[in-house]
Amino acid sequence: MSAVQNRETWYHGSPVQFTTLREGSTITRWRELAEAFARKPSRLSYDKYGAGPITHNGALKDCFLYVIDTDIEIGRDIIQHPRTTMDEGAEFITLRDLPVRLIATLP
Repeated sequence: MSAVQNRETWYHGSPVQFTTLREGSTITRWRELAEAFARKPSRLSYDKYGAGPITHNGALKDCFLYVIDTDIEIGRDIIQHPRTTMDEGAEFITLRDLPVRLIATLP
């Protein structure tokens, strides 16, 4: 599988502040999806072609958006989420702890 360098940003959203993302967490290249996941919705949907907004029922406030703060490689550090209901490439699982950098507090 191909190496993914820092120039391709990977995001994680959470209602909790931390500096290390634990193994088994989900990440995505889609910022808006990470922002939605930060609110811990039980339902989430989006237009198949990405033309419309992401809709969800998450209501948490003061959530956090992170970027992965190291180089990662698909197949070594992350894998496609094996049980995702989303499109291929939308959601990945971490295979090791990864450093993160807080980039936004979501109101």
